[in-house]
This record gives sequence, C-alpha cells and structure tokens, in this order.
Amino acid sequence: MPQTAQTRTFETVGNEAQRVFKLQREAYHRQPYPSYEERVESLRKLEALLVDNARAIADAITADFGHRAFEESMTAEIFTTVDGLRDARKRLRKWMTPQRRHVSVLFATGQNRVIPMPKGVVGIVAPWNYPLFLSMSPLTGVLAAGNRAMIKLASNSQRLCRLLADKLRGAFPEDLVAILPGVRAQDFSTLPYDHLIFTGSAASGREVMRAAAENLTPVTLELGGKSPTIVCEDFDVDEAASRILYGKYLNAGQTCLAPDYVLVPEARRDAFVAAAQRIMPQRYPDTNSPQYTSVIDDKAYRRLRAALDDARQKGAEVVPLIPTATFNDELRKLPPYLILGVTDDMIVMQDEIFGPLLPVKTYKTLDEVIAYVNARDRPLGFYVFTNDAAREEKLLYGTISGGVTINNCMLHVAQHDLPFGGVGSSGIGQYHGWEGFTEFSKMRPVFKNPRLSLLHFFYPPYKPRHRRLVDLLIRFKH
Repeated sequence: MPQTAQTRTFETVGNEAQRVFKLQREAYHRQPYPSYEERVESLRKLEALLVDNARAIADAITADFGHRAFEESMTAEIFTTVDGLRDARKRLRKWMTPQRRHVSVLFATGQNRVIPMPKGVVGIVAPWNYPLFLSMSPLTGVLAAGNRAMIKLASNSQRLCRLLADKLRGAFPEDLVAILPGVRAQDFSTLPYDHLIFTGSAASGREVMRAAAENLTPVTLELGGKSPTIVCEDFDVDEAASRILYGKYLNAGQTCLAPDYVLVPEARRDAFVAAAQRIMPQRYPDTNSPQYTSVIDDKAYRRLRAALDDARQKGAEVVPLIPTATFNDELRKLPPYLILGVTDDMIVMQDEIFGPLLPVKTYKTLDEVIAYVNARDRPLGFYVFTNDAAREEKLLYGTISGGVTINNCMLHVAQHDLPFGGVGSSGIGQYHGWEGFTEFSKMRPVFKNPRLSLLHFFYPPYKPRHRRLVDLLIRFKH
C-alpha cells in the first residue's frame, strides 16, 4: 500500500536555524491554538516595537542602502506595516470565528463548519528593497493566524536585521518570533516548515520552491515582474506622468511593483516626455542628496548601467530627466532616464528593470496593448489610466495580473482588505488582510453527523431499493 508522506525531521541540531526551528515546533505542539487575546497581544507588541523604534529602523535601512530617503522609509515601510497591524487587530475576532457551511441534503440536520487553525511554524524570507514591510507584513498575518515565525532578511539588510533581532528578542520569546542574522539561505529554506513565504526574484523563488518541495511545504512566492502601465487617450497626460513618475522613482525604482514600462498613444508620447522632463527636476533637483535613493550595491549598479548602454547601442533614444545629474559611482546614484523607441531585443524590455530607467512604448489601439501584455509573463502589477469605464473594463477583463491599480500605480498593495500576490511567473499565493489570515491558516472542515442519520439506508448488501433511493436523490431538486 502507498505510504503517507511524513514531515522530514532531523535527529540532531546542526546549526542555529535548526535549533530555533526545533524550539518553535516544540512550542507549537505544546500550544497549537493560541487564544484571541494572545494573538492580539502579539500584534500590539509588534506595533509598539515598530512605533517606538521608527527612527532607528529608518536609519538602519538608510545605512544598508548607502542613501535612502528617510521619508520613503517612514511612509512605504513603517506606516504601511503599522497600519496593517492595526487593521488586523480590528478584524481578528471575526477572522477567527468558525464559519457555518451548508449541509448536503443526504445529511440534513448535520452540521458543517470551517475552523481556521494555525499551521505551525512559518518561515519568512524577505528581500532587501523593502526589508521591513516585506518581513513584518507577512509576520502580521502569521501571528494573526496563531503561528510561530522564523525570519531571514537579505544579506544587504544586515544592519536592520541585527536591530530587529535585538528588539524582537526583548519583546517576544524565541519560540514565537525569531530573526536569524547571518543565517545561510541553504540552512533556512530547507527546514520542514508548515508554510514558507518568499519575496524576491523568480530565479531564487524557483530554488526556494525546490527546497520546499522536499518537505511538501506549502509556499507563498512574491516574485515581481514587468508591470505594464497604460495611459489611455482620455486621461490627462500631465497628471498621468506625475503619478507614474512617483511610483517609478520611489526607492530609485527598486520596487517589485514599480511601473516597468509605459504604453502611451502615439500622438501623446512627446507630451508625456515633456511632462516628465518638467516634473522630475522639481522633485529631485540633486540626485546626490539623501532624498534620492542609492542603487543597493555595485552589482546592481553595474547591471543597470549595462542595460542603459545596451538600449542606446541598439538604437533607443535615452532621455535624461534631470539634465544636470551625472552618474555617481561612489554613492551608486544612477540618474532617472526615459528610454524611447525600445524594442524587445533590449535588456530593459526582457528583464525586470528594478532601477530608475523607464521605457516608453507607443500604441495605436487597445487591442494592440492587450495582445502585447498577454504575450508576456503575467505581471505582478497592472496600471491603467483612464476615466472611461468601457476602456477600463476592456483592459481589466482582457488581461490578467497579480493586482491592479486604476489611475495610479502600486497603491493596491496598501489596501489592507485586498489580497496581495502574483500569478504565474509573478508569484504563487496571496496575503494581506483576510487572505493573509487564511493563507497562513489551515481552514479545517468539520462535519458533525446528525443524531438521526439516513445513511444507514444505503448500507450494503445492495438491493433494488438502493438504486431507487439513489435515483430519487439524483433527480431531487432543492
């Protein structure tokens, strides 16, 4: 007979990740279902920790980047995380309430319900670009669902990692929440978690999924991709440019949801370019100031410069948006550019850019736009600028993506009652809000047999009456 797959275990503890995992797994078995009060207290502690240490957290992120605007860290990382924690606390009692479900006619007077149960120990792997939000936002759902969490931050985020490890150690027992500074990816991702959430590149996501498959660990993968941005004929070009440029150049374009390329009507391309050239010098008069974020490391900086050179060599028109800005190799400051006349053989149209370069393509019809988007990997974000309901519906229902923002960019990620996640090559699974709670829960179905059951009428040995009863049930309409 086939055997049931068993969770992989280890007899001896060989490294720090295994030690912490063993602690958390044992704690889960001692208390598999934390109470509402305990979960709310954990969310309160996490919120207080972030609020009380907001300045130190922002400074640590800045130090990891080299330069990172303080205001960007406070808004895009700390505020969004704290706001999500507060929303989860407000909704948690409802989320935890078992759901009543309909009972099939054959089992009338029985009871069906679904009980959200903690899965156990959840691993969280966070990237460097938004290291606080992309570690603490999943942690919000993990704790709300009653789980325990182990967190790995990227090697480029070790100042923040050490700070958070110290603060979390003072607020939470290690068998509930632990950040592991310096842990090897191999040691972390191969543990037999009850769930694993990873945010990062598609290539790394494949490796994480392979490791998880060895333990049959369910995964949530947030992988990014080339998010298209469509400006329709009816929308004001200046306003569209203003909103797109904010989304694109936040964090110097190092955002998985950033607009990766813009599609504008042929007749409006020059107006879009002129608006961008007017807006950007007002926002970033000096790209060497702390207001403009550095590229994270030398490897990424060289990659972006090579992509820009590749586009130029293959015939693209490279438009600097801040004429006085120059490359700063020491601070890894790469000025913002538009790239016009792009073709599909250019690196900027093949790979996720993850930097301050914005290709602009033109189109004649929306059918052309839909065909172009659908011929490529499914993106994490999809952005449409139009005030026309018919155009909006055509683009919305003619394509598929992880999420959508209409008349702006990226803001669906900040809506706590909307799920966040990719589709296809941009990710698997989703979290935030109710969907985050269910992602990290086992929604456990429970059927309670009625005292007076009709099932005994169907016990063998089978006789003609069985066939008549089954036929009656099949034909029964209710």
